[in-house]
Amino acid sequence: MEAIEMGVLSGMTGFARTDGQAPGWCWTWEARSVNGKGLEARFRLPTGFERLEVKARELAKARFARGNVNATLNLRRETEAGGARIDMVRLRSLLDQAAPLLDSGAVTRPTLDGLLALPGMIDSEQADNADDSKALDKALLASLGAVLDALTAARREEGRALTAVLSGHMDEITRLTGEATAHAATRTESIRDRVAAKFAELLPEGLEADRLATEAAAIAVKLDVREELDRLEAHIESARDLLAQGSPVGRKLDFLSQEFNREANTLCSKSADSSLTAIGLSLKNTVDQFREQIQNVE
Repeated sequence: MEAIEMGVLSGMTGFARTDGQAPGWCWTWEARSVNGKGLEARFRLPTGFERLEVKARELAKARFARGNVNATLNLRRETEAGGARIDMVRLRSLLDQAAPLLDSGAVTRPTLDGLLALPGMIDSEQADNADDSKALDKALLASLGAVLDALTAARREEGRALTAVLSGHMDEITRLTGEATAHAATRTESIRDRVAAKFAELLPEGLEADRLATEAAAIAVKLDVREELDRLEAHIESARDLLAQGSPVGRKLDFLSQEFNREANTLCSKSADSSLTAIGLSLKNTVDQFREQIQNVE
């Protein structure tokens, strides 16, 4: 069984198909998955085989943590050895129920081949017994496990591509955070000097030294982005740890990307320097790209 593997990122989209057979039967399983906030597994099973759904869900839950997974079983009975018969009881019941609609002209009269194509209308003369039914169920579930393993492999293939993209985004976020940290506009003395220069420009007569120091300090606190940069560095470390940990980490990375976005927005709103603002906008754009790709991670 291809269970969730630590240290490997997995995507949530993929497709797989497998064929199987057992005495008197042959079948095809098809499974596909797309993005989802949680795990939702749906199974399309032939009439009479709904009993497989509980165990089928268990197989899906053992392999996946997120995504909308859909599996379809196309089951065919081989009748060469035992001949075939029409289920006359079912056929008569269907025609009796449809008689009022046929008489009123509400529906067109069905053809024989159309009726016989309905599920369960033709059956083998070979009688089933409990042991045969259990053996068939076991074979069908084993085949389902195989197709879900193949789907897991397809999702991991997407995960490998996502790992490269997300790592690139993290490198860019790291670079921009470092650039912002090293920017002169983030230094305390630079902020203080800019505030003092602005006071001198607006109030040529000047302010008392104590008053100037108090006002400058208050404004400098509002412009100081060092806490945001410290948090960005902490988020970078957490994101890299999660990427190395592997799926299922999609939800945690999504939450972390929101924190990245919050700090980038605050950096831009606090900045009083155009070049620092430009760095913040580039950072926000990269974070948006990172978050968009996170939506594909299990």
